[in-house]
Amino acid sequence: MATTPDDHDHGSDPVTDRVHETSWSANLEGPDHADDRDRLVSQAIDAVEHTAAGNRVNLVTHGAHGHPEEYLFDALEAAFDDGVDWEYVEQCGCGGHVVRVHV
Repeated sequence: MATTPDDHDHGSDPVTDRVHETSWSANLEGPDHADDRDRLVSQAIDAVEHTAAGNRVNLVTHGAHGHPEEYLFDALEAAFDDGVDWEYVEQCGCGGHVVRVHV
């Protein structure tokens, strides 16, 4: 997990600025995400950190980076060890992918 608010900051607006007490979706499909895989992964981790226990967040990733198994799953495991589970849901019609993370 991040130890300070700036640990995952890559100079863009955060994907969220509050803790979500319900299940929600994080849109990681913007042009800035297409151009910067590190930003996408960083903001995905931030989204999970901002999801209250017992809820889930759908990480909607940009298709430019391919299947999230290639870059996101290992990052989630490294960031969270235990306490979260994820599953690949589907590829969107726009080419992006949905990964559901249960906190």
